[in-house]
Parts: sequence; structure tokens; C-alpha cells
Amino acid sequence: MSAPSRTAELSAPDPAPATGLATAAGPVRDPGTGTPAGAAPGTGNGPALDEASALTGVPHILDNPAYAALHGPHARFAERVGRVVRYQLDVSPWLGMPEEPGPQDWADLAALVGPDTEVPLPATGVTLPEGWTLVDRLAGVQFVDAGLVAAHDAEAVRLGAADVPEMLDLVARTRPGPFLPRTVELGTYLGIRRGGALVAMAGERLRPPGWTEISAVCTDPGHQGQGLAARLVRAVAAGVRDRGEVPFLHTSARNTHAIRVYEHMGFRLRRTTEFGAARTPPAAGR
Repeated sequence: MSAPSRTAELSAPDPAPATGLATAAGPVRDPGTGTPAGAAPGTGNGPALDEASALTGVPHILDNPAYAALHGPHARFAERVGRVVRYQLDVSPWLGMPEEPGPQDWADLAALVGPDTEVPLPATGVTLPEGWTLVDRLAGVQFVDAGLVAAHDAEAVRLGAADVPEMLDLVARTRPGPFLPRTVELGTYLGIRRGGALVAMAGERLRPPGWTEISAVCTDPGHQGQGLAARLVRAVAAGVRDRGEVPFLHTSARNTHAIRVYEHMGFRLRRTTEFGAARTPPAAGR
């Protein structure tokens, strides 16, 4: 797995493991050793700061944001088997499971995605069942708005379905994380154009009730150093706040550049997390 790309002023808030899938949860344990991934390095804020959950163990909606979003504002995008839900495949690679998945939940996940298929790891502190293979894991961090100066931006334009080819091209060149043909339907995406060309963008992804994740933050390499990504993050955040919701985001724990920028902008570390993927068991008889 390659390290997340550092191609925008803020770099990528969505590190992309092999599948481009991420979990906003805690460590997933290898079925053979039961060992979690290593702790994320410090960011200067000390331990996770959410006293209602990260420090006390009390569940919080941001501990399992995809699950909450797919049972809330994004229910229209959900595909499900039992208690397992995922986004439609051309919308987002994220999926959600209950906080403490049981054997039936794992069986339902395998039924939902099929045999010998790579999937994200959305559950907290779980041990993979027998037959599953741990493919990838990467320490990450989750940040929440704690004083961000949000502001609408006159140069930022709303992006829609007609802009998707340009958005996909920009994502391919900058690698901010997974962005699919219908990801734009998840929320508001804003861009900045120069000479008619899309050179920077940011938008909304997961929407657990009361919260909105800022994602797909990227800037064309030829236009970096102008603060475009920071402006778009503030503009997207302004729209989130206008709805009475709170912005949050994710990035790799190794992405110290993005972490410093987010802290400077007014985001606060809420918790360490893990991005990872596993492969479902092969079909019977193989």
C-alpha cells in the first residue's frame, strides 16, 4: 500500500488503502494473532479529546459514521443484508456494521459483497472470523470542528453531475481518496476554476445525523500554494453550519502536514482511528 498522496495544500483527508476504503473506528484485530495495528503517532493534541466517548468508552455517533449515515440522511443510498449496510457501489466504497458485530453480521457482510472480495473494516476492536484475511491497515485520525473560521467563498462554484468527468480527472491526478461517478450526490461539492478548468475542489461525504464529513479536498499541482484548498474547506464548512451541523474529517496519522494545517484552521483531534481492508472467504469448494 502506498502512502497517502501529499498533493494539495491540505493534502488528502481520505487516505486510500488498497480498496480506497476507510474505517472511522478503532483497531481491527488479525484473526491469527488478535493484534491491533500500532497506535497513531501524536499530533500535539495528546489523546483523543472526546470525553463522551473516546476517553470513556461510551459510544459516539462518529465512532461508526458510515453506519449512522446509512441509517439516517443517506438511507436512500443504502444496500443491506441483515444489519450490514453499504453505499451503492458507484456512490461510495464505505459500509457499516454494528458496533459489536456477531457471526451472523459477518456472514451477512460476506453475502452482501460476495466471496473472495476486498471490503473495508468498519467495526471497532473486532477479531476477523476464521476464513477472512486481513489485507491492509493504516493508522488514521478523526478531527472535528472546534473553532474553524468558516466562510462562503464568492469564487467557489457548486459542482454537479455535469462536472463529474472533470472531478474524476482531478481526483486521478491528486489522489485525495475515493471519489466515484455518483459521489457528488452525497452532498455539496464546491470547486474553483481557473481559465475554465477545475483546479481545486472539496465536498461532503458521510452525514451521520448532526455531522457532515468534509472530503475530496484536492488541488491541481500547478495551482498549489495559493490556499485554494483551505478556502474550499472553509466554504464547505460554512454550508454545513448553515444546516446546523458540525464538520468533521479524517486523514492519515502519518500525514503530519495535513494535521498541522487542520489544527491551525480550528479542527480538533477527536480520536485515533484505523483505515483498513479485509478479504471475504473464498466460495465453498475452492
